[in-house]
Amino acid sequence: MNDLERANKYQEENRIDLCGKPVFHVTPPVGWMNDPNGFSVFQGTIHLFYQYHPYRDSWGPMHWGHCISKDFVKWKELPVALAPDMDYDAAGCFSGSAIETEKGHALLYTGVMEKEREDGTIEVVQQQCLAIGDGIYYKKVSGNPVITAGQLPKGFSTQDFRDPKVWRERDTYYLAVGNKNEKQNGQVVLFESGDLEEWRYLSVLADNQGKYGKMWECPDFFPLGQKHILVVSPQDMQADGAEFHNGNQSAALIGEYDRKQYRLLEEQVVSLDYGTDFYAPQTLETEDGRRIMIAWMQSWDMNIKPAEQKWNGMMTIPRQLTLRNNQLYQQPVKELEHYRTEPVIYTDKEICGKCQLPELRGRVLDLTMELQEGDYQEFTVSFAVNEKYHTSFRYICATQTIEFDRTYSGMERDAVCRRSMKIKKTEKTLKLRFLLDRFSVELFVNDGIQTFTSTFYTPLGAEDIILECDKKAVISIEKYTISLDENGKEGDQFEKI
Repeated sequence: MNDLERANKYQEENRIDLCGKPVFHVTPPVGWMNDPNGFSVFQGTIHLFYQYHPYRDSWGPMHWGHCISKDFVKWKELPVALAPDMDYDAAGCFSGSAIETEKGHALLYTGVMEKEREDGTIEVVQQQCLAIGDGIYYKKVSGNPVITAGQLPKGFSTQDFRDPKVWRERDTYYLAVGNKNEKQNGQVVLFESGDLEEWRYLSVLADNQGKYGKMWECPDFFPLGQKHILVVSPQDMQADGAEFHNGNQSAALIGEYDRKQYRLLEEQVVSLDYGTDFYAPQTLETEDGRRIMIAWMQSWDMNIKPAEQKWNGMMTIPRQLTLRNNQLYQQPVKELEHYRTEPVIYTDKEICGKCQLPELRGRVLDLTMELQEGDYQEFTVSFAVNEKYHTSFRYICATQTIEFDRTYSGMERDAVCRRSMKIKKTEKTLKLRFLLDRFSVELFVNDGIQTFTSTFYTPLGAEDIILECDKKAVISIEKYTISLDENGKEGDQFEKI
């Protein structure tokens, strides 16, 4: 039995029951999940691969897990696509991307090798590799690695050279890859090819100029509106005022693309998310022209899941990106609305003190609140509440900030519990859209000009929602239960398509 067969046999025999998992967020069948990989459309079907270690609930030798969808919401598990079973990827099949080609579904990924030096130390070498398949089964090409570390300019890191993102323009393929320069600062390098197997180095697409952390992981480069956007996930990034608080951060560089110099002319850099759990986002373009992004909903530095939980990691809801007035917006994919049931509507409801509204409860919800201006100073929404637990968002008028607090979510780890966000765009009403899915919350502020994503592992019996205001606030509420089951039950995200 080879390594890929062993991984698939283990996955099939040890798959975890779905009843204790999120309903509409992708999770691993068993074991560990991190970065999304190969997010793409092939033969009309949406494919999502991910960094996967099936044998433990912690990071290990990286495989590629695989699932598919027709609508970004309901997913079907497929066999493991890649295992580290060749000399050039023996230390792991690291992150990468995918593209539909005439030869099939092409996966570009980073193969990691470890070599022992004469002095006994270990040298890590990262190179780019190719596998091609039919949408279920994939075969690594004989010419791997298709981009060797030796193709990098002198001084560029061969140890930190990973996470290729591929796209096609006319008859040419391009590949953006994360890297470090001779000063050990993050950069994204660009290659081109006519056939995905023979590649030529072009340029440094962008670099951090000593800012925005160190190594730039998981680059993604695409046009949006009248601009180009480079998404990167910098490591070891210091906070800048109210921005970039995660250490391992995700950011978008927005600007013009100089096609002659193959260089992004950066105009602004923005945080992609202000929560505690958002990393390594990757995008695809749909057949109807939408740009959709998905990310790993966890942090490298905070593993807060309960010890008895045998799966670890989940993905965000896929989000549509738009650029309006040079501002980047994110909204949950519109397909989620097809699964909304049991509407509960409150219009111009007055809230004073602590309040629990009838029918406003649950852990699998799409919940929108519009809060009008008033003479109050603070307004708080607490969810996953019972007599012992709660998790909350507090709006503070004077400073125009939103503060998240999961101190009382049942956490047993010494991890970040509070995080605050300065509101970018003030309106006469504050619009807050919450997606709750058992163990996570994704908040979209003012139509998604800012987002806030965090996990919490409160016992599922805590499902009340409490509103609290220091004076009087007027609020309108629209709440739906999310159900993937035709009978209105919660169902699960891995039903047959």
